[in-house]
Amino acid sequence: MPIGVDYEGRVVVVTGAAGNLGRVVVDLLRSLNADVQAPKDPVDGGPDLARESAVHLWYRRHPTMWASINLAGGFAMADVGDTPEDLLQHMWRINARSCFLCCREAIRIFRERGGGGRVVNVAARAALEPKNAAGMVAYALSKSAVATMTEALGEEVGSENIFINAIAPSILDTEENRRAQPDADYSAWVSLDAAARTIAFLASPQNHAIRSAVIPLYATG
Repeated sequence: MPIGVDYEGRVVVVTGAAGNLGRVVVDLLRSLNADVQAPKDPVDGGPDLARESAVHLWYRRHPTMWASINLAGGFAMADVGDTPEDLLQHMWRINARSCFLCCREAIRIFRERGGGGRVVNVAARAALEPKNAAGMVAYALSKSAVATMTEALGEEVGSENIFINAIAPSILDTEENRRAQPDADYSAWVSLDAAARTIAFLASPQNHAIRSAVIPLYATG
C-alpha cells in the first residue's frame, strides 16, 4: 500500500475495472478509502467508451468525482503486411479515442466542481520506444497517442490543479502473458501490484507534484 495515501471517500472512476490490472487497482483503491465507480464492460451492457454520447452520459452520473483512471483498452500483434485497416481502426478506437473521451469528460467535471482532480492513463513501453514495437505497429500507434495526449493535456490543465499522468508498462505479469510466453523470465516483468500502487499514488490527493508525466514501468526487463 502506498504510504500516506488516503482517498477519504473521494469518488474515483475506473474504466477497464474487470481486467487483470483493473481488479487489482479497484481492490487497492477501496483499501485506501476510495469510492470506486466502474462502468460495466460493453459486452455486459456497459457504455461504449469510444462513443461520445455514451461516455458523456456515464460520467455525468458522477458529478463529484475526484479522479478518472482510464484502464480500458486492448492489445493486438500483427505483421505489417498482414495488418488490415480495421485492426488499426480498432486499436485506435479502444485505446486512443476512448482515452481522449474519458479525459475530456473528467476535465469538464473537474472544472465544474472546482478544486482540481486527477487522471491516470495507460500508455506502453512500445509507445516510448518504437523500436520495441516490431510486430505491433497498430497497437504502438494508438498507445503513442495516449502518451502524447497525456503530456499535452497535462500542460493544458495543470494550472487548474488537474494533474494528468500515465504509466507505460513493458510486460505486465498476467496469466495470459505467461501462457503466451511460457519460456520467459517472469521475474523481469512488471507485477500488477507494482503498477496498481503507482496508479493509486498518481491519482491520489497526496500527489501534489507529478503531472504531465508518462512514467516507464519496465521492472528489470
